[in-house]
Amino acid sequence: MQTENRVFDDFVKFMNGAAGTLAGMGREAEAATRQRAREWIGGLDFVSREEFEAVKAMAAAARDEADALKARLDALEKAAKPKAAPKA
Repeated sequence: MQTENRVFDDFVKFMNGAAGTLAGMGREAEAATRQRAREWIGGLDFVSREEFEAVKAMAAAARDEADALKARLDALEKAAKPKAAPKA
């Protein structure tokens, strides 16, 4: 709908521009906040999910290997145990 009033048209254009500017400022503020949060969290010695999962998998593998070695040691100790001589 076109109006004959130029002042109203100019006001609408101004408000549309202001809304776009405010939206852009909001995006910039959000990006800056995210960057600061990353910097702050980066200084707290956190690890990424990938690093955590890798260490978790390595710990599970080490635990499995330790269990296997313990079972092997138990079997060797059982085999090396002197058998009791029968009582006469």
